[in-house]
Amino acid sequence: MQCLILLLLFQPPGTNFDEDKVPPYALPPIAAKDATTWKATRRAEIYRMFEREMYGKAPGKPRKEDFELLDMDRAALGGSAIRKQVLVRYEGPNGAGNLELLLYLPSGAKRPVPVFLGLNFSGNQCVTPETGIHETKHWVRSKVGRGGCADAWQVNKVLARGYGLATVYYGDLDPDYDDGFQNGVHAVYGKPGPDEWGAIGAWAWGLSRALDYLETDQGVDAKRVAILGHSRLGKAALWAGASDERFAAVISIQSGAGGAALSKRIYGETVRNLNQQFPHWFCASFKKYNDNEQALPFDQHMLLALIAPRPLYVSSAEEDRWADPKGEFLSALNADPVFRLLGTSGLPVQEMPAVGHPVVGTIGYHIRAGKHEVTAYDWEQFLNFADKNLK
Repeated sequence: MQCLILLLLFQPPGTNFDEDKVPPYALPPIAAKDATTWKATRRAEIYRMFEREMYGKAPGKPRKEDFELLDMDRAALGGSAIRKQVLVRYEGPNGAGNLELLLYLPSGAKRPVPVFLGLNFSGNQCVTPETGIHETKHWVRSKVGRGGCADAWQVNKVLARGYGLATVYYGDLDPDYDDGFQNGVHAVYGKPGPDEWGAIGAWAWGLSRALDYLETDQGVDAKRVAILGHSRLGKAALWAGASDERFAAVISIQSGAGGAALSKRIYGETVRNLNQQFPHWFCASFKKYNDNEQALPFDQHMLLALIAPRPLYVSSAEEDRWADPKGEFLSALNADPVFRLLGTSGLPVQEMPAVGHPVVGTIGYHIRAGKHEVTAYDWEQFLNFADKNLK
């Protein structure tokens, strides 16, 4: 059974799912005439806009951080994997916090391996049925049993292709409800100001802390860590990839509005939907763009451009109209000039591909049949993409 523990998406009356009703819009220009300009000034200008107006400023690497190996099984998954469970502890102005990382590495690897890293929605125990995986002690919206999300993670498939897989429960970092920023990482760093991080920023920050540990693990090739995320965690993965250039590749899985999809199209989920339903996700400054997307000084193609020249994959699902598959593709297409400016192959097509026909360059894209979930088909494309761009 697929792991479908996300909140049911509330689609208010009047939501636009008609291409003929998409209003005229103009995307803000990326405006970098050459690679030198992009690297020297323009990338930083765009990043600061997103930081100030949308995702919020985060505190950076903790002043104190340490790692404890809680458990290691050298014969996990029937002997095909080495499994580690690691506690990452950090300190901030108001105390200490922690997150628990679950790491699988293929047994018998002769050298450090590239790793896929992502946050999960239900606790590390949902990724595989193994009984030794610790259950989270933090807030959980909907409890999922051991292996309840296994289809969405495809651990055995990933290991068989020569990659490792690492995951952290997103609730270790910040509970996914509007609590006035009293819990999770915000309790350690203090209530955020109007231009400071919300939950998306906290989850992205946590991915960087997981990478801090992976850089110390001798079984991991830390220069080839790809981050991925589904839905709201796809938004977090994109922001983490933009914020931390140590990540070697970024994969967005149906991240939609506030992630890969263009905001100015007004199709499916909108800025108002994001800020009303999930007021804790973004910084307070973002709320001034409710019903005012045309005033945004950026759009999500510029976020995707911040990943360049590192490999980027954007995936959509045909039935997931709320996430605006066409808007996700158009965002990748309009980020392509920066990837090419920096000497990569970019996106190899100019038109949105047909369902079930993935395209792979430095930017990859597919739209598959089906709904808002992560499938074995998705993973097959991500692995093919990684084989081309990371190995």
